[in-house]
Amino acid sequence: MTTNRKPLISGNWKMYLNHFEAIQIIQTLSYQLDASDYEACDVSVHPPFTDIRSVQTVLESDRIPMILGAQHCHFEEKGAFTGEVSPGMLEKLNVKYVIVGHSERREIFGETDEHINAKVKAVFKHTMTPILCVGETIEEREEGNAQSKVRGQIQNGLKGVGKERVASMVVAYEPIWAIGTGMTATPGDAQEMCSFVRDCVKEIAGGTTADTIRIQYGGSVKPINAAELLKQPDIDGALVGGASLEADKFARIVKYRLH
Repeated sequence: MTTNRKPLISGNWKMYLNHFEAIQIIQTLSYQLDASDYEACDVSVHPPFTDIRSVQTVLESDRIPMILGAQHCHFEEKGAFTGEVSPGMLEKLNVKYVIVGHSERREIFGETDEHINAKVKAVFKHTMTPILCVGETIEEREEGNAQSKVRGQIQNGLKGVGKERVASMVVAYEPIWAIGTGMTATPGDAQEMCSFVRDCVKEIAGGTTADTIRIQYGGSVKPINAAELLKQPDIDGALVGGASLEADKFARIVKYRLH
């Protein structure tokens, strides 16, 4: 198994923080993280759309080596889609990562596997990298259907995507029952499912691709559990929700290797 996958720690701010608060948290993070942190792992932040330009300006003017991300996009280039944002618009703001298929988008907004697959392709078309989210509900887990649910999401999400692109992307395993609930998969459970995700990628795109792709764990990741989760061999980073809204907590997760 490849051991040189650089971890990616991503902060998903969801519908929190106005652009003044966004500037403040980025500036605070810039004081708490140093060159050794960025050398050890990639760090991305995913603000609401209204904050992206402000965050971009601070990152670039202060030369902060955090990576700018987005939480969502439409798959069309342009059109009469009120309230949506195209991947081309994000590309112009130097966004590098786009979260695709988050469970909240699937469960609340009804995004289908077909929509998500179209978004993966659209994100790649605009020289950005998708973070494809997959995961099961507590009912699906208890009924023994967790793996079949995740396999289907991966197969459909990667349909028609070439091996090189698959290798360059990120898959985030987020058990729906652990998102924002305070419940967290045990390190063993998280490793088991992230290993399964890698096996699914191997089935689709081959062993080399599976060894190269980065797999994040998400679901109530906090400073107290980050180190144990991120020590697992198939977990290559974290997609962090609530803890990314506080600079101190997020910085401690980025520094997990020091715990």
